[in-house]
Amino acid sequence: MTDVPATMVTPSRVSQISRVVGQLAVAVVAALACGAVLILVAGANPVVGYVALFNGAFGSLNSIVEVLVKATPLLLAGLGIAIAFKSGYWNIGAEGQIFMGALAAVWVGLNAHGWPAYVAMPAIIGAGFLGGAVWGLIPGILRARIGASEIITTIMFNYIAFFVVNYFVTGPLVEADQFLPQTDPIAKSAELPRILRPTRLHAGIFIAMAATVALYWVMIRSTFGFRARVVGANEAAARYAGISVGWTWLVVSGVAGGLAGLAGMVEVAGVHQLLLEDISGGMGFTAIVVALLGWLHPVGVVIAAILFAALDVGADSMQRVIGVPVTLVYIIQALVVLFVLARSALEHDMFRRIWRRFRPE
Repeated sequence: MTDVPATMVTPSRVSQISRVVGQLAVAVVAALACGAVLILVAGANPVVGYVALFNGAFGSLNSIVEVLVKATPLLLAGLGIAIAFKSGYWNIGAEGQIFMGALAAVWVGLNAHGWPAYVAMPAIIGAGFLGGAVWGLIPGILRARIGASEIITTIMFNYIAFFVVNYFVTGPLVEADQFLPQTDPIAKSAELPRILRPTRLHAGIFIAMAATVALYWVMIRSTFGFRARVVGANEAAARYAGISVGWTWLVVSGVAGGLAGLAGMVEVAGVHQLLLEDISGGMGFTAIVVALLGWLHPVGVVIAAILFAALDVGADSMQRVIGVPVTLVYIIQALVVLFVLARSALEHDMFRRIWRRFRPE
């Protein structure tokens, strides 16, 4: 097959990004409008509530930092989901890959005492990526070699990863006091540096930014990205064109798992400095929504990750000011997803054919 430059088969970069941002903005506005109705039903003022939500997320330097801290692992895991889905590989295993990346990272961190930082930090970053990549690669091999559904295998691997981490934090790696299901702190030299003390902002944000730029280049400008998009668009056509579909899925499953593993690593080395029993807290599943809301585009994933992090951070402030439960924010998040999916469905050819058939003359 003759390689075709990606720039020849994709629309204008500006128009593509504008479309992603515009569709996400419409979904957010529609979701906030529905949320306002729910707030009114609860007997509160939606304007006051949304102002409190915004101030809670962006009203101070510390609030902005917390949004960035929460958005960093979501962005990394979401990028992994995006590249997998874009390639037609339905990776639902980011949660387990986060756990295994965190486990590999903490193992290096616990053994890095006495190491200089220029050795310990690259080692813990590499371990986090490798731990997630290996965990993500196993379902990829099963999909490529024997046709096992990656949806089923990655979901099952989530449970296995959780119990593996549970075993280590309550057994071989349990803290010295054996009081909580967690490990001892990692070596200071292996911790990601704090950028803006005394806030919690750490160097993991630079890792996430670098991953975003790298993924954008790979998926939009590289030959491999072009082939991966072809596989995702039409597997049969890709095979006919001579593209190795199985090899593409192997690479994608490893990269996607590695990015999720980095999300686990930044939680260990940048936030907690140790491994907790439930260090992910469902982050891997949220990352799926983040990737879909971002239309599987790196820029869209960045925006969606910040949006979800801001909603989480600002939810407590809205609850304190107007007295509505934090779960209302989860409803708004779900509504954003529904509106994005609704827009996607309406653009589908099937719905267009139905509309043309039944529209009034």
